[in-house]
Amino acid sequence: MPPFSARPGSAGTVYFSLLGPLTAVVDGRPLPLGPRKQRLVLATLLSRPNTPVPVDVLTDVVWPEGPPRTARKNLQVYVSAARALFGGAGGDDRDRVVHDCGGYRLRVEEGELDTLRFRTLARAGRAAGERGDLRTAARLLREALDLWGERLPLHDLRDSAGVAEEAERLEARCLTVYEDWAEAEIETGRAGSALDGLRDLVERHPFRERLRAAWMNSLHQTGRQAEALAVYDDYRQLLARELGLEPSPAMAALYRTMLGGGRAARPAASRSAALGASLPADSRHFTGRDDELTRLLRVSGGTDGSVLVVSGPAGVGKSALAVRAAHLLADGFPDGRVHVRARQEDGSPRDRNDMLDELGRLCDVGGPGRPDPVRAENAWQDWLSRHRALIVLDDVADEASVRGLLPRSGRCSAVLTARGQLAGLESAHRTALAAPDDDEALELLGTLIGEDRLRTDRPAALRIVRACGALPLAVAVSGMRLAVLRHLPLAEYADRLDDPTSALDELVAGDVSVRSRLAAGWRDLSADNRGALVRLAGDAGDGAFTLERAMAALDRDERGTIRAVEALIDTGAVTSPAGEVTAHAALYEVPRLLCLYAREEGAGAGAAGVRTAPPLS
Repeated sequence: MPPFSARPGSAGTVYFSLLGPLTAVVDGRPLPLGPRKQRLVLATLLSRPNTPVPVDVLTDVVWPEGPPRTARKNLQVYVSAARALFGGAGGDDRDRVVHDCGGYRLRVEEGELDTLRFRTLARAGRAAGERGDLRTAARLLREALDLWGERLPLHDLRDSAGVAEEAERLEARCLTVYEDWAEAEIETGRAGSALDGLRDLVERHPFRERLRAAWMNSLHQTGRQAEALAVYDDYRQLLARELGLEPSPAMAALYRTMLGGGRAARPAASRSAALGASLPADSRHFTGRDDELTRLLRVSGGTDGSVLVVSGPAGVGKSALAVRAAHLLADGFPDGRVHVRARQEDGSPRDRNDMLDELGRLCDVGGPGRPDPVRAENAWQDWLSRHRALIVLDDVADEASVRGLLPRSGRCSAVLTARGQLAGLESAHRTALAAPDDDEALELLGTLIGEDRLRTDRPAALRIVRACGALPLAVAVSGMRLAVLRHLPLAEYADRLDDPTSALDELVAGDVSVRSRLAAGWRDLSADNRGALVRLAGDAGDGAFTLERAMAALDRDERGTIRAVEALIDTGAVTSPAGEVTAHAALYEVPRLLCLYAREEGAGAGAAGVRTAPPLS
């Protein structure tokens, strides 16, 4: 492993590093980052670069046992000190730390933060690998790994639970990139270059199966078959002793192949291949979502069966994430992967028995004809208990529509996407998707309009994604529209989207309309929820609101307001903080485009003399 060396940006700029201890340098000179609490604030802001971090999140990181009464003033002091330090050190007239959406945002370019540079190189490497250019993939991934140097990210601040959680996510990303690099090296016949690093990382992360598989392949390719088999045997004993589990089917298949002295061969066409064909095509424009995808693969790809709900507002990318994961999990589900839409073309929920019939046809369950629902459900559950398959139920309306379709026992897994939380499903793992950060949204826009065009006016491109609320559907529609309207300057299109009276009219590309998707979600809301949303959207200029503002908008007492807001959170219409926080400290938000749509509906209902507000209490 080559030694780590910082890669600062242009002369005179501040270069930040999180892949190791928290540091900042200017022209090779380290900057004093102040007392520990100030460094915790900086680490948290840098962990979410160019993204507003709510004050309550910073407060929880700095004072996990409970904040003092002067917490907000203290945070302001730390932020002011950081502004003075970075402004004086870099000679840059930009205000690095700005107040934004009830929190603080640290503005930083890719060349000024090692984690941003790492992410860019890793994505470029993976893209090269997907194109089949494995040598370029290995080179780019190696450049990313050189930024890491196998150190513990933020190891000097890991005694803070909030920072430790972020540091663990960073380390998991680094390990995933290392696995990508090692596999690229193995595929190009250079397995020896990865051997020592893989051995060291497996010792530090003994339960990480993909690392072990790469180590086995490296040993096998370099003629050390006995050692490769021993790696598997050690892993099998470790899992049995510590967790009472067996290695995954994919790992066991790799072992059997090596035991026979051959290389893994592509399996012949089978029933599982036919099942896999029911998946929609993986999106060529899928970007980001590294953490969410890693969690989905870990939970759904485990040896035991599981149910995972991916929730979030319309257009946030739930289906794309689930389909990407299903494609990546091919080896772990030898009996296939099945995708079934839970709604009809007009957006109305499908009947549960219709979906059960489709699942039966796809998986060859039962005989000809349509059995009665009870017999069909029993046959389906019997099939699930005897197979290893992944079931994707896309755009689920409510819990009742999928009860009886989910595995109750055995080793099948199910992934559900839904706008609401589906809180009534027991024992389900949950992943709530929020809009991605600006960088990921810009990357998506760039894949559609071309990186060269995006670079010609990056500030305008940033205005476009922010006017879209970074919602992947809206960003994709903008990209498709701009790809056709090659003459349209990005700044002019950004102006159109900034206008709240015309933004939704602009977000149409052919038969793809953001307004129609929002309308489908609107129809799912109850009358009370619609009325509450209209009032909140009308009161919150930027979509963000506190409990106090909600009480005023809804004209309700605290308990009634909390119930109304939580009902909207459950439907996916309102987003809430990711961590635990009291209702009074929370900053809620109606996504911008839904906010605009709700105002349209409220104005239309008012003009028609229809009461949209819920009863006051």
